[in-house]
Amino acid sequence: MAPEAPLFSETTLHERLLKALEAGGLQRPTNIQAHALPLIKAGKDLLASAETGSGKTAAYLLPMLDKMLNTPAPNSGARGLIVVPTRELAQQVGKHIKQLASFTKIQYCQITGGDDFKFQASLLRKNPEIIVATPGRIIEHLGRNSTDLNDLEFLVLDEADRMLDMGFSEDVGKIVTASNEERQTLLFSATLSHPGVIKVAQRYLSEPETLEVDAPRSGHSNIRHQYLLSDDTHHKQLALKKLLNDRSFNKALIFTNTKNEANRLRGLLAYYGFEAGTLHSDLTQDQRFSVMNAFRQGKVKVLVATDLAGRGLDVKDLELVIHFDMARSPDDYVHRSGRTGRAGNEGVSICFITPADWNNKARCERFTGSNFERISLKGLEAKYKGPDKVKSSGKAAGTKKKTKTTTRHQKNDGKKKAKVRARDTVNKGRPKRFGPASNAKKDAAEPGSFGDGFAPLKKPKKS
Repeated sequence: MAPEAPLFSETTLHERLLKALEAGGLQRPTNIQAHALPLIKAGKDLLASAETGSGKTAAYLLPMLDKMLNTPAPNSGARGLIVVPTRELAQQVGKHIKQLASFTKIQYCQITGGDDFKFQASLLRKNPEIIVATPGRIIEHLGRNSTDLNDLEFLVLDEADRMLDMGFSEDVGKIVTASNEERQTLLFSATLSHPGVIKVAQRYLSEPETLEVDAPRSGHSNIRHQYLLSDDTHHKQLALKKLLNDRSFNKALIFTNTKNEANRLRGLLAYYGFEAGTLHSDLTQDQRFSVMNAFRQGKVKVLVATDLAGRGLDVKDLELVIHFDMARSPDDYVHRSGRTGRAGNEGVSICFITPADWNNKARCERFTGSNFERISLKGLEAKYKGPDKVKSSGKAAGTKKKTKTTTRHQKNDGKKKAKVRARDTVNKGRPKRFGPASNAKKDAAEPGSFGDGFAPLKKPKKS
């Protein structure tokens, strides 16, 4: 068993940070924080992976803030840039900065798509120490000279795997190129096996330390993974209604794979009498704030979200995650289910599994190293009982029978091929009213005929 990490009060962090940690009730660093803090404080580039909800945000914020407090700013430009894939994650990072820097004069600003560009430019002109941004919007500001990264000391690429999956690879390259060459680069990813992450690390990090603590595929040990067999969408809808009625929960998060399905399901839940909200990329910034505030305050108990919008959500007392549509990949499943069971609390993750979802469930089980518990709802048992045969991998065994392959000679053995005669085929397709065709060969023309179907020329009679 690994030795327990020292208390924050026993570390060399700045006293104002210790005061903020104490005010937030944080006494001891998490595993990722205990390992990352000394490496980042030593000025090392870092390539790190940790499970969602493990405290990785504070793992890079604490040493960043500590250096800013202990070392005067050499210039007036931004000292830290944190690049994240979504607005929701940017908001979460901003909340952490606000809490940890509450006893300091360090300023930050949030630069994401969907907000007024000119207002953001005015924030950047105030030269905040830290910028939290999404890739596309910070590229726009760099292109219009709203800001520059010449004085940057820290560049953090948070959830880099998700950024690359969303097509931000080129933008990440532009951001790195625009940054101060002497910066310290910290890359955090859900998994270090992502080929794009490996490529980015090799290209942009300088002799990085690799840190893989509480690998995300292990998931949270305090999350119960369950699945419910379903026949079709209608059956899932009835099961969802009964599940929400029968279970006791403070807040529930339901995932779908499309925005249209999220909207439709929210309407259905409202029809069933549930206070439900929806969260996806089509909503404006104000709408997102409104929905999330209502969800956090308990005015809305059920939130229907897509994977992209749900990335980075951190909501207290979220006890139940339901995968109405099964996650498309094991990575997505881990991030979905990781919205619950945070900060040592218990959580439940329930998947609705149709015949088409079985193999995907098996992949998620192997990825997380856990066997999902099968549950059922009385009166709503599915006709689908799972595959008849299961492979050692957990996937459904194929049902196709193998056909014998035979050679051409084997096929012809014992079968005498019938002889085809021209006289047997000459009248095929010929209308009966024309009578039988002549047995004469088609190219045998009458004397004087050109064989073109016309009557032969008449020879003049000799007088």
